[in-house]
Amino acid sequence: MTVAGGSGRGWRRAGSALADALVVPVVLAGALGALGLASAGTGGWWGRRGGEGVRADAKAARDAAQEAFYELDSTQREVQLAVETVRAAEDEATARRALADLAGITGRVDQVTVNYLGALDAYNLDDEALDAGAAARARRQLEDVKGQLGSARAELNDFLQRLQPTLQRAEQQLMRVTPAVEQAKRALLQASNALDAVRGAGLRADDLAARLAELAPELGLLNEGPARHGVAPTLRRADEVGRRAEAIAADAGQLPERAREIDRRVASLRTRIQALETKAETVEPALSELRRRFSSACWQDLQRVSEQVAETGRAAERKLAEAARARDEQRWADATGAIGTVRALLDTADGSVVAVNERLRQLNEVQHDPHREVERARFALRDAQRLAMTGRSAPDPRHAAPLDEAVARLDRAVATLEAAGRHPDYWHFLTELAGVRETAAQVIGLIRGDLGGQR
Repeated sequence: MTVAGGSGRGWRRAGSALADALVVPVVLAGALGALGLASAGTGGWWGRRGGEGVRADAKAARDAAQEAFYELDSTQREVQLAVETVRAAEDEATARRALADLAGITGRVDQVTVNYLGALDAYNLDDEALDAGAAARARRQLEDVKGQLGSARAELNDFLQRLQPTLQRAEQQLMRVTPAVEQAKRALLQASNALDAVRGAGLRADDLAARLAELAPELGLLNEGPARHGVAPTLRRADEVGRRAEAIAADAGQLPERAREIDRRVASLRTRIQALETKAETVEPALSELRRRFSSACWQDLQRVSEQVAETGRAAERKLAEAARARDEQRWADATGAIGTVRALLDTADGSVVAVNERLRQLNEVQHDPHREVERARFALRDAQRLAMTGRSAPDPRHAAPLDEAVARLDRAVATLEAAGRHPDYWHFLTELAGVRETAAQVIGLIRGDLGGQR
């Protein structure tokens, strides 16, 4: 037992002694030889079985290392996708930190990959001549590299776990991108269809076509996506493209009605020009009566009204013709601008005609009863004076001074009218009394403003 428990050489010496003690009959030995079961043959069979087992173990280790490598590669791809998601959606500082952290891990993963590939190349486990020792060394090396691959994968998983809050936020941002881009594309399609419909109705809509063409480069940038341009810029671009496309579609939809509205305005203004010609015919008779019955001071400022109205009417006709041409050429902005000018010219001319007839009416009334205008002015002053004294024993100088001046102004106007004789300046009289009423109104407004500020 002592020998058997010793070295390998002792164990082999014990086996030799045991063989010497055994006496095998020659016949039996021959039979065994005939059957191919001699002791030498039996020992060779067991040796070959042991080598195959070691190589099988090495191949199993290789398969396990390959599986670990595939798992590491899959995890690395997942981590890289996560970091790319963060880079696309988050701010630059956050993305930079994630990329820097991943770079450190990637360096270690690359080294482990090199070790794995080196272990695969070190031994040809499919070679029948590979001895058991080499197979054992291969198994140990592959098992070691398998552990390295597992550790690298665990480090990647830890990094991915730490990245989860940022990744979830980035994914939520990315989830907004696709609907926003699709909405922008739908808006562009609707704008294009609306433009086609307008053209089908015989309207060119060149300005709308130009606006739509300006969005083509923006669509190209949207198609490149957030991976290239970032989530926030992509969302802003999608919103801008959608808004502008919707505006184009809306304008295109309104264009037929806009054309009809311009047609109506042109027709209406043409009618107004004709009506102005009729109203202008009343100016000269009214001026003649003013000249005949009142002093020159009452009508001198109206002398050129007839001529001015005629000139304004001709200018309105020319501008209206420009509006009609712009409408026919579908220059909508020019047509609208010309229509606005025509309206302003006609308003001016109408105002001049009204001014002459209104002057005659006012002068007729004051000539017939000047005291009526005086009473109107005095009533306004008394109303302001009562309000100025409300709750006071003496009026505020800010209120009293302008009212006193207005009273004096009224008295002067009455005295001037009475001293004028046969041809008084009724227009000056009316102007002065209008000024008195305006002063009273201003004082009332001042008092009410003071009262409101005290509440």
